[in-house]
Amino acid sequence: MKYSILGNTDLKVSRICLGTMTWGEQNTEAEAHEQLDYALSQGINFIDTAEMYPVPPKMETYGFTETYIGTWLKKRQDRDKIILATKVAGPGEIASHVRGGPRLNRDNIRLAVEESLQRLQTDYIDLYQVHWPDRNTNFFGQLGYTHNDSEESTPIEETLDALGELVKAGKIRYVGVSNESPWGVMSYLKFAAECDLPKMVSIQNPYNFLNRTYEVGLAEISHREKVGLLAYSPLAFGVLSGKYQGGAHPVGARLTLFERFDRYTKNEAALKATEAYVELAKKYALEPAQMALAYVNSRSFLTSNIIGATTMEQLKADIASIDLELEDVVLEAIEAIHKQHPNPCP
Repeated sequence: MKYSILGNTDLKVSRICLGTMTWGEQNTEAEAHEQLDYALSQGINFIDTAEMYPVPPKMETYGFTETYIGTWLKKRQDRDKIILATKVAGPGEIASHVRGGPRLNRDNIRLAVEESLQRLQTDYIDLYQVHWPDRNTNFFGQLGYTHNDSEESTPIEETLDALGELVKAGKIRYVGVSNESPWGVMSYLKFAAECDLPKMVSIQNPYNFLNRTYEVGLAEISHREKVGLLAYSPLAFGVLSGKYQGGAHPVGARLTLFERFDRYTKNEAALKATEAYVELAKKYALEPAQMALAYVNSRSFLTSNIIGATTMEQLKADIASIDLELEDVVLEAIEAIHKQHPNPCP
């Protein structure tokens, strides 16, 4: 395994992070524990979850993922060797079942942390992330930004101040953002400097062959401000494995089960780009999924690549991508495809 420094901390996190959002929906508690055991045996020390997991979010399964991790942690005696990240939900329909509609204000954040700690059966969270902004901005597949003068949102200062109180209380160690924009990241950093509050050490945004928009404004921030990327959806919901090619919908696959996530396979530009990447992998005798993951692993602005799997076979192959170094000729071909099909599915 390879490791990176998390932001401006002294924590070394595995370059591959174990994602967990299927646990409680597509994976049982026993399967979750099996994945955790295997990941740790391969040198992974970084686990990412969220209070609203599993996905798709619903009242009946709310909190299951954290609960599964908690029962696993309870059986172990090595909490100090595990870097555990979770998230507080923001407002909107996607999380309307959480606390009657969550906001990123002081009361909601305090309650969210306490409930996550109980489910996770731990005294502290290593990295606590704002899952998405409490304001109108472009995230979750929205490329353009439309301003709303009349919106009601929790000020970033209040959110960061509440997080700072929890850091002082020892309930969380470090803070990060997710699904955030360049303006949002720089605003958090500004208030941290001006008000002596915790600095964001990471940003968890989507990054894959079909969506490299992170490179436009955020990659420079990652380098200059030491707010590294925790890349999620590196396989674009599994599409980049090639398993949906030719209109296929494998039994039990995420896009087969949940049509709400199927924007990748209903997008003609994304289909053409995916076909090109899959053919490139085959040309050089590479597994398409491993090639896609290896590319993300190689990015200089990356702190960790968040993988998720529903089977042990997938998990083993995904983790093994850390040992794959793409040749220059492959990297050049990837860039050529990107120029021909730039960000078809942000």
